Amino acid sequence: MYRAQSPPRKYEEHAYVLDFNPRGKSSTVRGREGIIVTAIGEDRLTLLEILGIPNSVFEIGEKIYIGKDGRTKVLSVLGKMDYDKISSSAQSELPAVVEKIVTDNESKFVEYLNKAQPLTPRIHALELIPGIGKTYMKTMLEEREKKKFESYDDLQERVGLKEPVKHISQRIMDEITGESRMNLFVKR
Repeated sequence: MYRAQSPPRKYEEHAYVLDFNPRGKSSTVRGREGIIVTAIGEDRLTLLEILGIPNSVFEIGEKIYIGKDGRTKVLSVLGKMDYDKISSSAQSELPAVVEKIVTDNESKFVEYLNKAQPLTPRIHALELIPGIGKTYMKTMLEEREKKKFESYDDLQERVGLKEPVKHISQRIMDEITGESRMNLFVKR
């Protein structure tokens, strides 16, 4: 008899620094002290607590490598954090860093818009993005049927949706802060 194997766990490779304390104590792992970094993962958009290598220097908004091999500034990823457990300065930096992630990973988010499907017979995944109502959704579906969107600019020109980065970023912020019960982008 074979046991069902769960799919391999996905780990973040990169994260963006939201806040750091050069002489901090971990809130996720008891007894861990040092450079405590609060960051957001680039792929799964999870809030993380990270232990930095002693004497490393971090900057707010900096993209750091947190993958398994070849870390240069990170000793270990201590764990996931909830939005209400991160510092107020990390909370205030989060919207700008999320916008940076959405901008830097344009192809990933445009691909999502090209593949988004109905969630129920009455609600489409696109409608959960702020600024996209029934009218924009209908236009987006018609346009992507003709030809997939290639960029945010392409989407803006063909559909008329202004500032798609801001709308997607707002949706991600809603998911991170818990203002949404259904996640499109944030993987828990």
